[in-house]
Amino acid sequence: MLPMTYLTADSRMAVLNLQRNTRRTLVAVLSVAGGVVAFVLASGFIAWIFQNMREATIHSQLGHIQIARPDYFEKGIADPYRYLLPAKSAEQRLIEENPNVKTLAPRLAFSGLLSIGEATIPFIGDGIDPQREEPISARIHIVEGKPLTDAAERSAILGEGLARSVGAKVGDSIVLLVTSANGSTNAVELTVTGIFATITKDFDDYALRIPIQVARKLMRVEGATTWVALLNSTENTELVASALKSSLPSGTFEILQWSELADFYNKTVVLFSKQVDVVKLIIAIIIVLTISNTQTMSVLERTTEIGTSLAIGLKRSEIMRLFMLEGLLIGVIGGATGLMLSLALAHIISAIGIPMPPPPGMAHGYTGQILVTINLAVDGLFLAISSSLLASLMPAWKASRMNVVDALRYNQ
Repeated sequence: MLPMTYLTADSRMAVLNLQRNTRRTLVAVLSVAGGVVAFVLASGFIAWIFQNMREATIHSQLGHIQIARPDYFEKGIADPYRYLLPAKSAEQRLIEENPNVKTLAPRLAFSGLLSIGEATIPFIGDGIDPQREEPISARIHIVEGKPLTDAAERSAILGEGLARSVGAKVGDSIVLLVTSANGSTNAVELTVTGIFATITKDFDDYALRIPIQVARKLMRVEGATTWVALLNSTENTELVASALKSSLPSGTFEILQWSELADFYNKTVVLFSKQVDVVKLIIAIIIVLTISNTQTMSVLERTTEIGTSLAIGLKRSEIMRLFMLEGLLIGVIGGATGLMLSLALAHIISAIGIPMPPPPGMAHGYTGQILVTINLAVDGLFLAISSSLLASLMPAWKASRMNVVDALRYNQ
């Protein structure tokens, strides 16, 4: 390990060397800063999309944790009522007693045909408890009318695409025709009280919701197909899921986190993350080429000086260390400058908003923002420093390997 006095002296010398050609040093620093700004803003936009999509998925469809009978999520589509959970149980109270659980809502899944006038279309439905479901469905946008309010009211809210397909409007009467749990045909007439939209167009094209008591009578069952838990914080999902798995009877319940059910979200994250990696690689290459050129020019200009230093006894490792310190300083200054600019620009851009068209699979556009997290800021700074050090490696090596005699005769 180098004595602190040596490191301080080398650092001071590196600063003085960078001040020899301030214009070239400024170009190198600004190149690094520009790369950091580009990386942080691009990655911050993607990070905001991830967070917004995550919360929208949780607060419109999945909740943080879903509890069901074993194999329900794999085989329950064919026969959901074979996997019913009880309407009231000690396990429900145990889940609700967890301090991280904000609410626990029962859902009863069913499907059938929706008819209005002469139009008939298949649907997928959920029977819900409106009061318990309200915080879970906070990101469901009611386009027209109002949400469900009474657990026993003969009403329904339809997905925007489903309502459009059959021409249903708020106040219209619809008929739901289903095959009940015992195999017989059953029907119910309901009033459309609202039309909703979520982030997923495919879901809106087929989904509807009705009060859970009406759904139970329609399907002639008691209980629910799933319990949906909303937590105080998304970051606690894994902790609460582990706690529930250890406290609930094994083999009786299956506990899945939202991330295990959000297939579209997971694929989107993988796709965008690869794009961010490509952006990071391109920026790193630009920084490496810029700093490498700067350092190479510096080595050529100081060839005679390097030869003199070696002639009077300066070690080759010390020559190399000096040039590496210069690259490190460029990376640190450029990275810090870029980070401060990124934070300022992110704040301004987020205040203005980024209007975005509807992405594939969604029916509505949105206003984007830039989310700069601590991890993202650290990544940006690391990118600047590591790229600058890498760029300085070859020029520093060439400087330390110079032939003393040839270096002293350079330009003579």
